[in-house]
Amino acid sequence: MTTTTVRAGLVVAVLVVVCHGLPAQNQAAPVIVVETSKGAFAFETYPDEAPKTVAHIVDLVKRGFYDGQRFHRALPGFVVQWGDPQSRDLSKEALWGRGPGAASGSAVGAAEITRKRTHVKGAVALSHPGNAALGDSQIYVTLEDRVDLDGKYAVFGHVISGLDLLEKIQRGDLISRVYVME
Repeated sequence: MTTTTVRAGLVVAVLVVVCHGLPAQNQAAPVIVVETSKGAFAFETYPDEAPKTVAHIVDLVKRGFYDGQRFHRALPGFVVQWGDPQSRDLSKEALWGRGPGAASGSAVGAAEITRKRTHVKGAVALSHPGNAALGDSQIYVTLEDRVDLDGKYAVFGHVISGLDLLEKIQRGDLISRVYVME
């Protein structure tokens, strides 16, 4: 399957969800597409519940921050995670996901945790180093329901296409491009 075919399929899937599956108030919510070495997936965002988080992530996406990174965490039945710029450098693999270089350097500054959005399978959330207001660029997707994470991390989106692909992701798999669907 070609990248064009995958992208076209994603566009159709996303448009079906946006046009038919979401309440009218959420139609303006940004949809983010992540193209990987194994295919593509897309997630909707929740700007009403996590406005600062969504704005921060959308800004990073538009600046190409995630392009060329690798998944630095992939735990079957738990999560896949990305957002560490150090993951572009294979010689720094021991540091992936850790330390001051593992983020964009500009935290969201708010802990946008709500009871409305929980860690169901496919939830998209912002990782942090122990204080939710310090969440920055590391994003994870839950591969199963994870109620143990509720109330600790800001869920700011949900996978709407390609969840099966995420279950195949391994540590080190390449993220070729991330963009906001316009």
